[in-house]
Amino acid sequence: MHSSGSLRVNCGRRLAPFALAALVGLGWNLSAADWARAQEGDAAGADAAAAAPAADASIKDAAAASTPPPQVNYLTWIVDAMGWHYTIAFLAISFALVALFVMNILAARRENVVPSALVEGFEQHLNNKQYQEAYDLAKVDESFLGHILSAGLARVSGGYSEAIEAMQEVGEEENLRMEQRLGYLALIGTISPMIGLLGTVEGMVQSFMVIANTATGAPDPQELAKGISKALFTTLVGLYLAIPALMAYHIIRNRVSRLVLEVGVVSEGMMRRFRKPGDMKKTDA
Repeated sequence: MHSSGSLRVNCGRRLAPFALAALVGLGWNLSAADWARAQEGDAAGADAAAAAPAADASIKDAAAASTPPPQVNYLTWIVDAMGWHYTIAFLAISFALVALFVMNILAARRENVVPSALVEGFEQHLNNKQYQEAYDLAKVDESFLGHILSAGLARVSGGYSEAIEAMQEVGEEENLRMEQRLGYLALIGTISPMIGLLGTVEGMVQSFMVIANTATGAPDPQELAKGISKALFTTLVGLYLAIPALMAYHIIRNRVSRLVLEVGVVSEGMMRRFRKPGDMKKTDA
């Protein structure tokens, strides 16, 4: 009995170091596994932290790609494409066109060429043989007809033919003045497309310079678009100015021609009462 108990004690003492070593080894294995898992967790966290900015950048790029580009104002685009020198030139031509159009429209009004009040008043004074009053009435009138009647009545003392000659001279001067004012509209209609053509050539030269200066690859489309835009917009604006200028010129010129013809008929009819039989033969000759 005693021997069996001592045997157990001796076996326990002999197995204790092995058990302790097993427990220590098991603890070391557990701590190594935990440390490995911790290291893996730290590496995964670092990879996630490093991938986060890349993901944010990709999200921002996708959002930027999905955002539509800002819309450019059409007027701003035209000004930027043409440049400041063509813009100033076309603005000056535009203001001149509007001013000339208004001036010629006012000058071609019937009351400024053949005023009905002058016709009635002058005729009434002639019927009453109030020649001085008729002359004063025509002299203060600034119309086309007033200038002609005052010139003819001032020379009527020298004869009917001399009065008609004076009226024709004044009529030619007044007609020339109106034609010169109208001629500026025709000048704008001629110059505007030429300026547009100059911008067209300059824009095409600019585009070809971009192509020539590109050593490898395709040229920059934006740089090419600048030259082409200048070429197109200068031509477009030049035509926008030339077409209404030429239309206004021909329309107003036809109206002026009709009014000048009417002035000649009316003035000659009023001065016909001063004609004598001898003057009629001279006129026919």
